[in-house]
Amino acid sequence: MIIHEKARPAFVGKAAISGVGYTDLTASGGRSVLDLALEAARSALDDCGLSAADVDGVCTYGLFNDSVSSQAVATGLGCGDLSYVLDLNNGGSQPSFAVMNAAMAVASGLAETVIVYRALNGRTGKKVGSTRFDSPSGQFRYPIGFSAYPYYIAMWARRFMIETGTTEEDLAAVVMRQREYSAINDRAVRRKPMTLDDYFSRGYVVEPFRAVDCTVEVDAAVAVVVTSLERARDLEVAPAVIDGGAWVTGRGSGLDIADVHYWPDLSRNCQHSLADRLWRSAGIGPKDVDVAEIYDCFSPAVLYGLEALGFVERGQAGAFVRDGQTTLTGELPTNTHGGLLNEGYVHGMNTVSEAALQIQGRGGPRQVAGAEVAVATSGVLVDGSAIILRKDS
Repeated sequence: MIIHEKARPAFVGKAAISGVGYTDLTASGGRSVLDLALEAARSALDDCGLSAADVDGVCTYGLFNDSVSSQAVATGLGCGDLSYVLDLNNGGSQPSFAVMNAAMAVASGLAETVIVYRALNGRTGKKVGSTRFDSPSGQFRYPIGFSAYPYYIAMWARRFMIETGTTEEDLAAVVMRQREYSAINDRAVRRKPMTLDDYFSRGYVVEPFRAVDCTVEVDAAVAVVVTSLERARDLEVAPAVIDGGAWVTGRGSGLDIADVHYWPDLSRNCQHSLADRLWRSAGIGPKDVDVAEIYDCFSPAVLYGLEALGFVERGQAGAFVRDGQTTLTGELPTNTHGGLLNEGYVHGMNTVSEAALQIQGRGGPRQVAGAEVAVATSGVLVDGSAIILRKDS
């Protein structure tokens, strides 16, 4: 592996993910978001042998004000004075970016130990899948059917299918392959294996999506502990070194939820735009990656990600998945937790945490043998982020 140090941002290689914590992922938890966040944060600290007294930074993200603040979680944990807090917005584009920000805080000396978490009542509270995105263009969008999020992504997916030749059989393959992982993941909400006949027996939610092409919304929280690599080496779990990262805000983003319509090519997304910078930041390329955890709020997001990051040529992602190349015995094990489609939609925080577990060798029956480099992506439209994690050498 050739490392090109001059292209690498100053923070890479200096911080690591250590502890990882989860709550149960449920359809009706009956708990407050703060309670969920505190459980996941405590679990992550316990996982690596730290306590609230060690924490001097907290970082989170939300959407539609559906979470609780970093300060509230620090207070609930009983932390002392904090030197770093960050509350991001923009939902699923943020988890990799949040971890990057924590790594930058640690590498720059602003903080020593940062908890990064996502907590939400995504099933019993505000649902991304059915919430109206009120915005300046709403008066024009709603009368023609562009209301809930799946309608936007369906249009996006259809453009990708037209441009690349992707078929519904390819979408089915994503769902089926990831069910093979979720069947051996005790945390997963959807665990029943699926056949092609099972897939096509389901009616459309919005064409080309069936319900199984859409992520399963849950009440849950996931947290990770980010600290310096030197400190992580002394803790109770192996470090997952944060060895690369990139963010992109695409041109035309931010004025309106309908800003996706400004995007010049709906068959490419944020991961296409950040890919070169991501690989340069780590000094590696796609062939060096052992496991990929690709943000998958909808099934075609996996195909976008495989192509965007250069794992396959354009138009070849469907065949790659159908041929079993994303399974444990394939060329690139992908979404080893079953993905957000099956484990549950914690807005991609569990995509990042799964990458960390794989690098730490703690994937259980889903563990990729010899995994030393992992990529995790966050976001599928105009804005997004990604990180590279590697095994400590």
